[in-house]
Amino acid sequence: MTPPSEGQPETPEHIGEEQRRAVRENAKRVIRDSGIGEMLQTLNRQALQGRGWFEEYDSGVLFKWGTGYTRRHIWIDIHGDELRFRLRNHLKCSAAIPLCDGEYHTFTPAMWRIRGAVLRELNRNYERPVAETSED
Repeated sequence: MTPPSEGQPETPEHIGEEQRRAVRENAKRVIRDSGIGEMLQTLNRQALQGRGWFEEYDSGVLFKWGTGYTRRHIWIDIHGDELRFRLRNHLKCSAAIPLCDGEYHTFTPAMWRIRGAVLRELNRNYERPVAETSED
């Protein structure tokens, strides 16, 4: 899509594409800076021997593995500068790190700079992943 001519107002499609690009670039930055991208790649290589795959979205990534009845996933969403692990609905956790609202475990930038905390959350999500319904 070409940008609007100088002096003409931007179209809603152009504004929407600009916002999507900004969200994508921010998500890439947080995934890189937090180290979660590298941690997911390492998990895929070492624990799954490369059998997992990634689905990238504007504001995050879905890491999947398994087939049929054994398919599992870890959903990581970026909201502003926050790194969020999407979980099954559950009772709100009482731990200080990560923040919990019953649907997401959220790491603020100060929290995701504590790599051990992010790694613990990733391992917890790998050991107890969200199961997907079978497409059979």
